[in-house]
Parts: sequence; C-alpha cells; structure tokens
Amino acid sequence: MNSSTYKAQFPSYAETDEDLIISVQNVSKKFCRDLKKAYLYGLVDILAEIFGKSRKSNHLRRQEFWALQNVNLQIGRGQSIGLLGSNGSGKTTLLLIIAGLLKPDTGMVKVKGRVAPLSVLGAGFKPKLTGRENVYINMAIFGLSQQEIDQRFSEVIDFAEVWEAVDAPVRTYSKGMRARLGFACAIYTDPDILLVDEVLAVGDISFRKKCYRKLCELQDQGVSVVMVAHDAGSILSSCEYAIYLSKGKTLISGLAQDVVKQYEIDLANEKPKKKKSKVPLLRSKASKQLQPEAMVDAEKQSSNCLKISSVYFDKTTEAEVPAIATKEEACLCVECEAMTSLEGVNLNIIVQEHAAENQTLLNLESAQDKGFLKIAPGTFMIRLSIPTCVLLPGHYSAKISLTQQRDPNQLLDVVDSFNFHVIGDINEPGSLFYQPRTWELEYL
Repeated sequence: MNSSTYKAQFPSYAETDEDLIISVQNVSKKFCRDLKKAYLYGLVDILAEIFGKSRKSNHLRRQEFWALQNVNLQIGRGQSIGLLGSNGSGKTTLLLIIAGLLKPDTGMVKVKGRVAPLSVLGAGFKPKLTGRENVYINMAIFGLSQQEIDQRFSEVIDFAEVWEAVDAPVRTYSKGMRARLGFACAIYTDPDILLVDEVLAVGDISFRKKCYRKLCELQDQGVSVVMVAHDAGSILSSCEYAIYLSKGKTLISGLAQDVVKQYEIDLANEKPKKKKSKVPLLRSKASKQLQPEAMVDAEKQSSNCLKISSVYFDKTTEAEVPAIATKEEACLCVECEAMTSLEGVNLNIIVQEHAAENQTLLNLESAQDKGFLKIAPGTFMIRLSIPTCVLLPGHYSAKISLTQQRDPNQLLDVVDSFNFHVIGDINEPGSLFYQPRTWELEYL
C-alpha cells in the first residue's frame, strides 16, 4: 500500500478555536526493536534533557522505527472520530499520546478537559480488594473527590450490574464483570474526552449494546470520543469522522463513511499470504473457481470421503472477489464430491467482517434449519438461498466447513476464508441478528 495514493488532509473539525478540545500537530513517535538499545537510548535522552542538549528526536537511530510520523488531528467538543488501520499502523500509540501516557518525539499535543482512557477495562483493579474499594480507588485516580464518588456510586454499580458481588474480592469476578465495572467507573467521572481502544469488542451482546447507547448519550452531552476499532461497523455507528493510518502515517481522513469505504477497498485488494501447508481447491465443472484466499488446510481433513470442490455466488460475475447487494437476494453455492455414502452431514457457514478480529456476525448451520443431510456417492451442490441480505455494505470473510453428526468436532473438509463484498448504500439499515434463508441439496 503506497501512502502517496491518497490525499492526507489536515483534519480540523472544530468550528472555532474555543470549540477545539484536542489538537495533534505534526506528532511523531519512534520505538526501538532492540531492548538493550532501547534502555541505552532512553538514558541518553534523559541526560540530554537534564543538560539542556538537543535529543535529535527527528532522526532514527539503529534498530529504531517510526510508530507515528507527522500525524495531525483537531477535534471539537462533542465530536467523535475513529482510527482505522491494520495492526501496527499506530492507532493505539496515537491514543496513548493523546491520553498523556506516551510522550511524542516530535510535534505538539494539546488537550482541554478531563480525559477518560478506556483501553483494558478493569486492568487497574486490585484483585484482593472488593469491587466497592476498587471503584473508590479507580475513580479517585480520575480526579474525583470522595464526596463526588459517593454521589455516583449507585449509578456505577447499577450500570455494571454487580450489586450481588460489590463487596466480594475482584479476583472472584468474571472477565465480563470486571469489564462492566471498569467501563462504568470511566463514564461516570464526567469526562470531556473518552478514548476507546477496542474495549467494546469484549463482553456479551447486551453489554456492548448498553455501552454504545451510553456513548451516544455522552456525545449528546458534549463529550468527545476517539475510538480505535477494527470493526468498521462500530466506527460508522459511533463516529462522525475517521482517520485511516498505515505504518504510522495518515493515508486519508474525513467523513467516516468515506474513510471506511477506502479502508474496505484496500482490505479487499490486499493479497493473501500463502502458506506451504495449504493447497488451493480445484475448479468445478461449472468453471467456477475458489478465490486465492479460499484455501483448504490439508492437516485438518479427517479423510477424503467428502470434499468441497468449489464455492461461489450464483448469478455473479467472474470477479476476483464476488459481490452481492445488501437488502437483495443471493444464493451461495457449495459444490462437493462424496466418495462414499454419508449420514448426518452438516454444512456450517461462519461470516465475519474482514476487518474485525474473531467477531462472528452470522453462524448458519444446515442441520439446525433443515436437519442433518444424507449424502450419496457422487457430485452434489448445497445451495443457501437468501431472499434478502441483512449484511451492511463492506468486505466479509466466510469459513465454510463440513462436519458429521457422530463427531461434530472433526472436520470432513473446510474452506478457511471465502472472501466477498456486500455493496449498496453504506447508510442502508440492516440487521445482524437474523438472516432469512433456505437450504437445498441438488445432485449434479
């Protein structure tokens, strides 16, 4: 990906200087890959500051690299911005600099108001102390007095829903309970700025929905939000603007829907890394071919009694990455070849957003809808007909696997990554809770 491909603008979304709450000007940050050299460079820099000498912060030393380079950003009060990019692009580093937890090597950061960083929820809790004691310590760190914490304590525990365990040691809490309590502590400190780093990807669905509703309420009250997420849907639903980072540089910035669109295009055009342990699937009789991304892990195959020969969408063009349209019908065809008779066969399709990590949007199983399939020797097709696609526009990946009732954990065959686009109006409403569908078994 070439950073010169895009126009990296200086994003300034505040209407006036008085509304400006975060200003990041030409900020760069470098790290050292060698631990011993990192300690040595740190000591040299400290001594340089003590004696008033120049640190030469704009130059890289041996084993150093730029985590951020000349990043600019301005946000007004009550505005929200999302940070997009692959792992290692500098999103979290920028968030830590805004929070004041990291010092930039070059540039200037100005922040007005109280900042509440939501990175690892509950990470600062003392496991031997009770939930009540941790709330008081955590909120005191944010700058609240004991009287202010007393006034907010009931609201914090109500939101976290941990009344039954509030006087128990935090070490007895589940991960979800600690996350709920950590989020509640942060949002009830009356912050002017919320820094959210992937924390809403944890917890159950009801907790995430509750957090997003609270974020919307805070934004309406004038709280500014800076959010890091791999999930483009989270950025679109929570942020007005977005910045797309790559290798520490700003590629494009502006309205969230424009930035997300370019981000999804880059993900779709990204060439997959080939692994020696994987081999491509064969063409089907219909001359449809699996994408290069759709590979079968030979080590996972339990036998050669059943193979997936091809996966494709019916009535689509021969594109490298096929596309279907949101709110319209589609048909996914999975062609297979059986060497022997089989009973109790199940086809499982797990759909994830390509940008998200380990977050399942749809989990469809033929056994749940149609019952287990009885397969005769020969070539056949399993058709998944969708009368209306509920997925929002974007880039998705599907894992398609065949299992048997007698041993559902043993894969007969699997396509690890079948990539496809969903096109349409990016603001088109959709639902990820239910996908209408029908299954058909047809012998070829």
